[in-house]
Amino acid sequence: MNGVNNTENDIELVNRVKSGDTAAFDFLVIKYQRRVIRLLSRIVRDPVEVEDIAQESFLKAYRAITQFRGDSAFYTWLYRIAVNTAKNYLFSRGRRPIPISDLNTNSEDGESFDFQAVSDTSETPEGTMVGMQIAEAVNRAVEKLPNELSTAVTLREMEGLSYEEIAEVMNCPIGTVRSRIFRAREAISEELKPLLDISADKRW
Repeated sequence: MNGVNNTENDIELVNRVKSGDTAAFDFLVIKYQRRVIRLLSRIVRDPVEVEDIAQESFLKAYRAITQFRGDSAFYTWLYRIAVNTAKNYLFSRGRRPIPISDLNTNSEDGESFDFQAVSDTSETPEGTMVGMQIAEAVNRAVEKLPNELSTAVTLREMEGLSYEEIAEVMNCPIGTVRSRIFRAREAISEELKPLLDISADKRW
């Protein structure tokens, strides 16, 4: 997703929309709709609300497309609109996201975290079952996280964004992004310990 060709293709589509080719925006919606919904589902739990917020996010992006100058990747700009739209939605309904007191840490200990690695089990029925249990445990752990943590780790692990891109999407310093992802990974590790039989002082 972060390849040069993808980025150039997005810019081409954006320029076509700016030139009046409204149909070009449909390609951007098709390309990013599932990713935006996946991101929003980590912030707003109700699937119906997620769909509505996703539509509103794309509508806002379409209306503001002339403001996109290409200083960042289109998907970074779009994700930021989606995150802000979701937060505004929660605020308007009195469902304020859980406040986070970020740690001042630049620890890279969580860098070894790998969703794929922990689910890399044998192809036996038992291995498949364990893999499914691990995947479910990861999802449960992410759903329990405060919004800022779940959003950060989703953007990193599932969308493959860099720390710089996540900082832009979430409008916070890179150090804050590192802290949030580190804490999210720690929480997920705790959820997985019973399945992976990891001792309390060992991090996977």
